[in-house]
Parts: sequence; structure tokens; C-alpha cells
Amino acid sequence: MTNATRLLPALPHEHRERLMTLAQEVTFEEDERIFEEGHIADRFWVVRSGAVSLDHQVTEHKRVTVASLGAGDLLGWSWLFPPHQWDFGAEAFSPVRAYEFDAQAVRSLCEADPALGMSLIRTVAEILAYRLGATRAKLMEQYSIHRTQPI
Repeated sequence: MTNATRLLPALPHEHRERLMTLAQEVTFEEDERIFEEGHIADRFWVVRSGAVSLDHQVTEHKRVTVASLGAGDLLGWSWLFPPHQWDFGAEAFSPVRAYEFDAQAVRSLCEADPALGMSLIRTVAEILAYRLGATRAKLMEQYSIHRTQPI
């Protein structure tokens, strides 16, 4: 991944420094649920080490992994857009260390500093566009595999 797909390196230095004043270091144990689909999105994380699986609940007893995140990746974007509810669930695939950010504090910082807010929103949008493209490619690959298999 390029810096444009990683939150912290993609932000201008002064914006990154201001954002990091709100960071708290947290850890998650392997197999620990970080958040649940449909719950209130009141924070986000930047993964420092370890791996996180994003999942979607397809039935009452079945979750499907939709993405895997690692060091440097943004975990959570639903905090930025109303209604501020998680679109996916997340679980630590291995022990995880991360920077955690309180969503309301970050939104307040963005309102107080519109240049920082625009920079953060633009960077999150670039990350989402990258992930959408990667998901599309994965779906097309799966579709082509199934289309070539005999019936």
C-alpha cells in the first residue's frame, strides 16, 4: 500500500501532529471483538501492529470476512458519517496494538480547524476508494473463477 492508503503518513505533518494529541494507545487480544455491526461508531483506530478482520453478519450464526487490516491501516470510518453506526464488525485476528481516537473529539478538532478537517476527510475518502477498488477486484476474481467452473 502507498502512503495515500494509510491515514497517518498521508496527512500533512502539522495535521498529523494535532491529530496525534488525541491518540490513546490500546491493545486487543487475539479473537477479541473490537466492534459490532450496527452499534454506535464513537471511535476509530490506526493499527500499529497485528491483524484485524472486518466482517459482515450474513445470518444469525455466520459472519463473512470482507477485509483484513494490518499495521498502518485505518480501522473504522463510520464515526465520520451519520448515523455513526458501524457498517461492519471487527475482530482482532492476532494480538493488536493501535492508536485509538475518540470520534467526537476528532470531529470537534476538524470543526475548529477546517484545513485539518478537509485533509482528514480527503484522506479517509482516498482510503475508502482504494478499499472499494480492491474489493471490486476480489469480487471480479471470484466471479471469474465460478464462471469457468463446469456446471
